Amino acid sequence: MPSLVPHSILLRLMAKDLKVKSNSQETVPCDFEDDSLKEFWISDYILVLGSEVNKPTRVPASPVIVFVNSRSGGQLGGELLTSYQTLLNKNQVFDLNENAPEKVLQQLYFNIEKLKHDGNSLAPEIQRRLRIIVAGGDGTAGWILGVISDLKLSQPPPVATVPLGTGNNLPFAFGWGKKNPGTDLESVKMFLNQVKNAKEMKVDSWHVLMRMKVPREEGSCDPIPPLDLPHSLHAVQQVSQSDALDEEGYRTYRGGFWNYFSMGMDAQVSYGFHTERKLHPEKFKNQVSNQSAYAKLTCSQGWFWASLSHPSSWNISQLTKVSIMKKPGHWEALNIPATIRSIICLNLPSFSGGLNPWGVPSRRRLNKEWTLPYVDDGFLEVVGFRNAWHGAVLYAPTGHGTRLAQARGIRFEFRKSATDHTFMRMDGEPWKQPLPKEKDTVTVEISCSGQVSMLATGNFPSKSVNDPTTPRTPRDDECDSDEEDVIEDISEERKKFGAASSFKLPDNFDISQVS
Repeated sequence: MPSLVPHSILLRLMAKDLKVKSNSQETVPCDFEDDSLKEFWISDYILVLGSEVNKPTRVPASPVIVFVNSRSGGQLGGELLTSYQTLLNKNQVFDLNENAPEKVLQQLYFNIEKLKHDGNSLAPEIQRRLRIIVAGGDGTAGWILGVISDLKLSQPPPVATVPLGTGNNLPFAFGWGKKNPGTDLESVKMFLNQVKNAKEMKVDSWHVLMRMKVPREEGSCDPIPPLDLPHSLHAVQQVSQSDALDEEGYRTYRGGFWNYFSMGMDAQVSYGFHTERKLHPEKFKNQVSNQSAYAKLTCSQGWFWASLSHPSSWNISQLTKVSIMKKPGHWEALNIPATIRSIICLNLPSFSGGLNPWGVPSRRRLNKEWTLPYVDDGFLEVVGFRNAWHGAVLYAPTGHGTRLAQARGIRFEFRKSATDHTFMRMDGEPWKQPLPKEKDTVTVEISCSGQVSMLATGNFPSKSVNDPTTPRTPRDDECDSDEEDVIEDISEERKKFGAASSFKLPDNFDISQVS
């Protein structure tokens, strides 16, 4: 049914809820001493509602909105923010510690729609060419991707990620590197030019639904949320009007990820790291010190000798019942080997500082058991690890974890066990997950839900199933051997440290990247 409210009145009503603070009170002058900056500049009349319309002579080739987490990368975040504000209009550069990204994008797209309605011919072109730059860790990038997905924009802008975290798995997957970037003006100009020439590609979005019983404070109607639940998971009243699981005392949380969901030892190390960083932020000033802290935590928590230092109740098979969906609507049980202590559901070929847990299956196994991993095929790669030494084999050219499944969805069902908690992580954000008591249950269900657009540059590892230039068969030097999946049948003697040649580490092995 068409709206009975005139479009102009509707726009004025919407504007009341879309007030984003401008970084300046007047039009920001552009220093075009470097003409190349014109390719990225967005004028105030597009950015700030009510600004004087001063049309540029042409549409910028690659107009950008920049989000910077000024607290990422030690002092690098603040330095990068200053550099972008120096080169671009300050009103197109936002500090995520001061500006909510959903408000920024709502305001921008509202302004564009109003200009389009008023007959402005440049506004739709800026909307079509718009690109987003996100500077921060994997959690920051996931936050922006989640906002873009939730807003359901008619033309969602593609996203480029500046590696400003510790692992930087998401930037590495699309060719932006994993080392913290330079923050000087020339480095930023170079990055902007990469963004202008970057390739746009689709990436699957993965929806997470978690259901658990949550205690209530005495006299309160609101449930107590689990401690340290990441911002990427939000509490909702119920999934739908016909939600059969909407039981008394249970709470539903929804969220999403684009790179990985993991549970077990790697998430525990990450949780310890984040907890320590919150308590002592002065100790975590740069990427090198952060990776050193990761190394110490991995050793101190005993994951290199997990079979000796950790109870078997921490093994994935004893923690949870796992089901996978290979065909839409059809769930089947997934058998998890008894010694697996970490499970990773992977969408991108980048984990723990750019490693690829899935690897490249041998030619014999391709198509019969597995397919090559793609970022837009609607499948997750599910991989398991026994201990930190098992993870270390990823540093070998053809190393990989224990391949468990390729699935369109995965479900974890937790019932009462010998331990009262486990650890989970999504795109760099870890949390300590309470487990059920008595007859209660905790359910985590992951399924594919739409796609986002990413920007890729250089020789990036992510591959698209829809790209005709992507090889459908790997080179011989990329394939692994056929021996990995029988590793659980190796004798106890061979399982001991140093007994197998596959455990030999490369000379440049950096233990801080095992997480």
